[in-house]
Amino acid sequence: MKRVLLIEDEKSLRLLIKMNLELEGYEVDQAQNGKEAIRMFESAYYDIAVLDLMLPKVSGIKVLEAIRVKNSTLPIIITSAKDTSSDRINGLKHGADDYLTKPFEIEELILRMQKLLNRAQVQSPEDVDTYTFGHNSIDFKKQTASNGDEDFDLSVKECLIMKYLISKKNEVVSRQDILKNVWGYDVFPTTRTVDNFISILRKYFEDDIKSPQHIKSIRGVGYKFMD
Repeated sequence: MKRVLLIEDEKSLRLLIKMNLELEGYEVDQAQNGKEAIRMFESAYYDIAVLDLMLPKVSGIKVLEAIRVKNSTLPIIITSAKDTSSDRINGLKHGADDYLTKPFEIEELILRMQKLLNRAQVQSPEDVDTYTFGHNSIDFKKQTASNGDEDFDLSVKECLIMKYLISKKNEVVSRQDILKNVWGYDVFPTTRTVDNFISILRKYFEDDIKSPQHIKSIRGVGYKFMD
């Protein structure tokens, strides 16, 4: 039985989601504020988390960050009334795997949860803790990197994108490939989100972002990683 940490301050919605998830065979623990959510996460094992952003005491983003410090791979779905593209991108950049705007159909939430759980179960990424290319180095376990002049932290998605590109070294991968293998689906977010992440990664690892040597653009297709 899969165990869910459901973090939602609106009682009626929380109970509705809990009831439906239990009918689907999930075991559900509830948290009604951010402080309680962090305490529960630190004291128990969960297979997936459903996280509201607008929480009392500690914000949803702070909860997300606290979870990611302890667990970089736990599937996390944000549910939020905030529906702008900047809100969605911010949530995904902080480590969420999916973003569902309120109001939503419970069935859609369950389907997205199942998809993330299936991906987590079958995915077997390369057991690479560190990787060096040029004068750059990445520590995937610690989510840190260095470009020879500066050390910096990487987000979960930045690590996953780099790991996927490295696993396909010298191969052309499409934006849809990156979406499917990093986010686990190819509908949301848009391919523009991939481009935004690639731009950030180039600023980290390329000497000249206008003429990248490692993360190359393949016009009309996607990207190619080269040492």
